[in-house]
Amino acid sequence: MADPVLIDSGPLVALLNRSEHDHPWVLAQFKVLHYELQTCEAVLSESYFLVRHNPQGIVALLDLLNSGVVRVNFALGHHLAAVTALMRKYQDVPMSLADACLVRMSELHDQSRVFTLDSDFKLYRRNGRQSIPLIYPAR
Repeated sequence: MADPVLIDSGPLVALLNRSEHDHPWVLAQFKVLHYELQTCEAVLSESYFLVRHNPQGIVALLDLLNSGVVRVNFALGHHLAAVTALMRKYQDVPMSLADACLVRMSELHDQSRVFTLDSDFKLYRRNGRQSIPLIYPAR
């Protein structure tokens, strides 16, 4: 199986909310992505918080999970030391738990790309010095 695309909360929220600035770009990406989309529970928590006032958005997010379009494939407990080290390294950014989990996931899946709207991923490095391949809108 091909390495997954690791999806952040920004694209999830933009997909579910037509009024989001990046909705058209995210929708276009979803139409052409032919890779497994994976995420972590921290991203889902962040996404649920951001769509909490939109009951349709909450249901749509659950549908993405239940249909298998997006899969949760990360156990923070197994990677807590690495995630903690990343958050300490980037505390001046500051790095969120969701971002740290995605960076760690990118270290575990060497050929993966992070699908994000967050420019901080241009600063983050995996395995110490490697830039992270991104699916990111041209700005």
